[in-house]
Amino acid sequence: MGNSSSSNRISAQDKAILDMKVQRDKLHQYQKRISTITSRETEIARECLRAGNKSGALLALRRKKYQESLLQKTDQQLAQLETLTSDVEFAQVQKDVIFGLQQGTSVLKEIHKEMGGLEKVEMIMGESAEARAYQEEINDMLGGKMSNQDEDDVEDELEAMERNVSGKTAVDSLPNAPSGVVEGELPDVPIETPEQKAKRRREARAARTQAREPIAA
Repeated sequence: MGNSSSSNRISAQDKAILDMKVQRDKLHQYQKRISTITSRETEIARECLRAGNKSGALLALRRKKYQESLLQKTDQQLAQLETLTSDVEFAQVQKDVIFGLQQGTSVLKEIHKEMGGLEKVEMIMGESAEARAYQEEINDMLGGKMSNQDEDDVEDELEAMERNVSGKTAVDSLPNAPSGVVEGELPDVPIETPEQKAKRRREARAARTQAREPIAA
């Protein structure tokens, strides 16, 4: 009976390792395919900024960030599961491994949904009724799935991209010194504090959330 118990334990462990290998292989396939999409989303964000479409640029970067976060989350989860399955006391962590694999499968399905092809990505710049409906759909989906840190990262990337597209540095964007200012002296220029920036971003997010909510009859 001891041998039978040992065989069952090893069988369950081997199966978990195999399931993880399958998930890892899928993740690598998805990483290659999504990298093409995220590269195009970055370029679309630049094109939108050049056209004065800041909301389109923001949407493209938010979608890219969400996709990258999904890949990173799955990669980290698989790394943790690999550590658990190598544990000599596998029986004690077997439930955690099984749950982790189920979670991994669920996230991989989400990633697969994001690979709608480049034609879907191009709709971010579209102005047709179909394109606008798609943009609203993506905005609604992202609204409940991105963390505040992710949103901050996107805002930082957008601001850096705006400066790059306009060919200005942070110093270039400051106003010229008014007449009467002695050379060598800097005029008082209002600078946005971290607290003010955080407040501005919170208000922008709240506005996006309110725009998604249906109007009461």
